[in-house]
Amino acid sequence: MAQWTPFPHPGAYRFDSATLKQQWPQLHCGDAEPLPDDAAVLQAWVLFHNGDFQEAAQAGLSAGGAGLTVANRATALYANYLEKREKARLDLFLQVAERAQAQAVAAPGNANAWYLQAYALGRYSQGISVAKALAQGLGSKVKGALEKTIALAPGHADARIALGAFHAEVIDKVGALIGGMTYGAKKEKGLQLFAEALKLNPGSAIARIEYANALVMLEGDKRMDEATALYEQAAAMEPRDAAEHLDVDLARAELQD
Repeated sequence: MAQWTPFPHPGAYRFDSATLKQQWPQLHCGDAEPLPDDAAVLQAWVLFHNGDFQEAAQAGLSAGGAGLTVANRATALYANYLEKREKARLDLFLQVAERAQAQAVAAPGNANAWYLQAYALGRYSQGISVAKALAQGLGSKVKGALEKTIALAPGHADARIALGAFHAEVIDKVGALIGGMTYGAKKEKGLQLFAEALKLNPGSAIARIEYANALVMLEGDKRMDEATALYEQAAAMEPRDAAEHLDVDLARAELQD
């Protein structure tokens, strides 16, 4: 495995197994991942929350089972925020999608196996262009996996964020009529999903970022002030771990552009 770009805030987070267990409900409010009873899997999550994403991915793969979830989460997060080479990013997303799909086959009740498959395919689709991805049939696969996630874990805020983004991006690319008839994309449903996500996880910076993006895609300049306010809220948040720190960094960078 090639060396990954390190987390840009080394040493900012110093979780250990004990402190992670204490803060687990807050840190996993978004993905509804259950606290692992396997010490090796818990240690992989420690690495993840501290920003040691490559080590977390390797530890998760070595642990197997539930460790695949942390391996896939670490890989997808790294690819999304820190990998600068486009081909490498896309390859990592495909790796995650393939592993998560296999995990969902082996453990169909694992909500995050479905979610991470959808997340990776969604980010891959953005990389190759949403229009091209829709033509390849990836849209229905993403939508189906996210709806399965929510059915398995009704409190899964992150799946609602991703599904809200799906509705917005499809409508943005192909229009409300074709988006609704062909892909089941609805503006009202997309906005409702973001509202639900924020109710489930009020401290989520990424929910605000994606909600802001969706408002602009769906409503245009008339919602720009509201979208900017959501970005400002995200930028002002105090991140609880390395993953959230990258979300907040994104919001701050967007506001500076």
